[in-house]
Amino acid sequence: MTGSTSGLLSLLPGWSAYLGMGAMVLAGACLQGVSGLGFAMFCAPIAALLYPELVPGALLALGCPLALMTGLREFHAIEWRTAGQAIAGRVLGTGLAAACMALLSVQTLSLMFAALILSGVVLSLKGWRVAHSARNTTLAGLASGLMGTITSAGAPPFAIAMQHLPANRLRGTLGAVFFIGAALSLVALALVGRMGAAQLGLSLLLMPWMVTGFVLSGRLKFLMRQQTLRPMLLGLAAFGALGILVQTLARA
Repeated sequence: MTGSTSGLLSLLPGWSAYLGMGAMVLAGACLQGVSGLGFAMFCAPIAALLYPELVPGALLALGCPLALMTGLREFHAIEWRTAGQAIAGRVLGTGLAAACMALLSVQTLSLMFAALILSGVVLSLKGWRVAHSARNTTLAGLASGLMGTITSAGAPPFAIAMQHLPANRLRGTLGAVFFIGAALSLVALALVGRMGAAQLGLSLLLMPWMVTGFVLSGRLKFLMRQQTLRPMLLGLAAFGALGILVQTLARA
């Protein structure tokens, strides 16, 4: 084992923790590869409770290349206009995140986000249909930028706004959006001192698990039927929102 690898392993509390982190990352990457989102929504609440050193920097550093691979695999199906609208909103939301954290506590903002997402899920289940429009996509991007930078889970707004898109278009479009969005959030975190060598080292150690999960999703995505996609997206959004609630209350 090389000295550099030994140095990276010293960042982890132990092999049991590493295996737990790896299993979590693998499952999250597989979910995102199948549905277009789910990595941060699945991993962020678990990591906040069990592996807080991963949130938000290391998870974002893993989510960035995962999104790129997803977008490239479904490149032919990307809706570039939708992606542009979502990215524009995400850029604005990322910029607003620092201002919001200066005015309100992270706990208050997290509770507000979780409540809004859960309300959207409930309304969707009751028949509320969110139109696939430029305005709604941009607003979803704005909310995603805020949530992604503050909690590392920025996908729930897109699950609400894009729940009726065909699976391949959803995966490709969100891959492009999440790649650029995660990169912007990483820059924002680096500027405020929350993304450094330790977080990058953890993400590098967990990269093989992420790649494995993505490869597995290539086999599983063909089993995904369109009629099961919407319930899966809403379920992931609810899980992400509940996870944010749990991690916020745990920190209180």
